[in-house]
Amino acid sequence: MIVPSYWAEAKRQIKPDKRRMTIRRFGWSDESQTHAQQHADERLAAAVTEITAGADELIREPKVAYNGADGLPIREEIIARRDDAVLTRNAYGACCLNTPDVLFADVDATPLRDGCWVYLYSFGVYVAMYVALAWEFPDARSLWLFLLGGIVAITGIGSAWHWLLIRITVPPKQAARNRIEKFAAKHPGWGMRLYETPNGWRVLVTHATFDPRGEAVRTFFTAIGCDPIYVRMCFNQNCFRARVSPKPWRVGISDHMRPRPGVWPVSEERMPDRIKWVRRYERAAQDFSSCRFVNTLGDAKACKEAIAIRQWHDELAKALTPLPIA
Repeated sequence: MIVPSYWAEAKRQIKPDKRRMTIRRFGWSDESQTHAQQHADERLAAAVTEITAGADELIREPKVAYNGADGLPIREEIIARRDDAVLTRNAYGACCLNTPDVLFADVDATPLRDGCWVYLYSFGVYVAMYVALAWEFPDARSLWLFLLGGIVAITGIGSAWHWLLIRITVPPKQAARNRIEKFAAKHPGWGMRLYETPNGWRVLVTHATFDPRGEAVRTFFTAIGCDPIYVRMCFNQNCFRARVSPKPWRVGISDHMRPRPGVWPVSEERMPDRIKWVRRYERAAQDFSSCRFVNTLGDAKACKEAIAIRQWHDELAKALTPLPIA
């Protein structure tokens, strides 16, 4: 996991094979802006050499917060650091706790489907039948009666299926929790803390540290039905991540963080806009939590790294308070 303090950019126009193109590369550093610029210049020089030597494809580097171009670190404002963990502000203004090896997992509750696929399947079958009958029996009156009867039948079947689906299936949030608890029951050597989030659950694994790209993590994510976007982020950025402050629109902040777009770092002349927005957001967010602690799963002893992250996470997220989750 890399979350640099300083960022820089280097550009150069070249004409390989009489084609004009602009190559851009970013550089980063935890030491200084000068080191970040040197890194950008070095990466640009390497890219130019690769292209002029006949590379088939130019890898472009978009200016995005994270999970963008291959090999780029997380590009967010650093709020605080504790050992290897880093607290950042994401692209929409919320704070996120990033850790290289203490395992977080978010599991969103997938909403019940409303039976649309039943309607579509029934409609497809019906259309095929209608075409076949129209070919054999071209009597208009019969076809209109068949059409009317089919519409009534499809509506009835779809409505009945929807009614049955709601009543025989486990609510999505409970189903998500069941998957987590099933994994815990099958792995008694694991220790986990379960938190409720607005759309599901968060799991903090406490008995050991993990490689974000390791097989154990992949197996765990699959078993509990982890959010696929989160899974991809963990692999690409080689870290785990937990949002520890509310989403702005859930606390009454309807406008985007300024400036827009505002991928870090923000220019000096635009910083007052950002600071003003952040202060308004933090005032609105102070009466909300981002998750709520529910219980502990497993009896395994927590490792020291996880204990430190758990304490910081629970403090930032207000996970032990009765405040509403946002």
